[in-house]
Amino acid sequence: MRYGVTLQGVYEPAEWVELVRWIEELGYDDLWITDSSLHAGDCYVYATLALVSSSRLRVGTAVTNPLTRHPGITANAFRSLAQLGPGRVICGIGVGDRPLGELGLPMAKLQTLRDAIDAVRALWGGETLDREVGSWRFAGAHLHSPVPPIPVHVSASRPRALELAGEVADGVVLLAGLFEEGLAFARDYLERGRGRSVRPEFEETLFLYGAVDDDEARALEAARSIAAWFPKTAPDYARLAGMDDALIERVNAAYAGGEFQDARKAASLISDELVRKIAFCGTRLQVQEKLDWLRESGVSAVSVFPLGDDRRGTIARFAELALERV
Repeated sequence: MRYGVTLQGVYEPAEWVELVRWIEELGYDDLWITDSSLHAGDCYVYATLALVSSSRLRVGTAVTNPLTRHPGITANAFRSLAQLGPGRVICGIGVGDRPLGELGLPMAKLQTLRDAIDAVRALWGGETLDREVGSWRFAGAHLHSPVPPIPVHVSASRPRALELAGEVADGVVLLAGLFEEGLAFARDYLERGRGRSVRPEFEETLFLYGAVDDDEARALEAARSIAAWFPKTAPDYARLAGMDDALIERVNAAYAGGEFQDARKAASLISDELVRKIAFCGTRLQVQEKLDWLRESGVSAVSVFPLGDDRRGTIARFAELALERV
């Protein structure tokens, strides 16, 4: 299993460089950087700093989308990153999330996402493009120089997006909660897509939103907001976790959308038991049990997304647990 950290670009550059070096020294394999529209620093700037500040970490976007940037610009950005860190770059991409609304954009259609992935791969391979991708247009477009293939990982939770990820991607960035029924649900749709895929390898990266703390109550409170994201954006998992329709409606009424950190009021409606099923949170012993289950389930990679005021503490404690049991 690969181990990673997912962070937002909310740090000053000098602090970010120090943080990246520390994460690599702890022994992590991957660093994922959110593309959060206006809510954090530009992911490509932070990815550049991460690549030049590390020698081993694999760096990916978590995740970009085909709407805020022309897919040709996205292709060129990853070409440039791949030159900085050959073999250490992942193009994480998806339909986008609710922060796109601030830019007057809806989430992308799945066909647009599929076409964008086809286009960036064609450009990386040295092709000249004349085609349309959603509202974007290519007219004799080509890159200055081709690059070796860059892995494309699609973020997916809902059934059709999961099938698309399984079919066209090299991996999936998965938000499915942390319970058996949720993971089985996601894998069922991923396998349907994999049955149509020509991609030889496929990697599951399960994002672990939460906190590791010696005080369970503090860990639960830090992680609670992500539990309100699921009823709004991925209600299948909310139901599988045990939320009834009445609770889902109450949570959605209190959470208009946007970054999941804005969902604290709605999250207060969700019980500790449900938070434990959806989020990666608790004491060292509790999260160790979840980590053991993930290993036994055959998940190929996990990435901890630390929440709350003690993000560094969660990163350090998770590294101790993960590396100790390898």
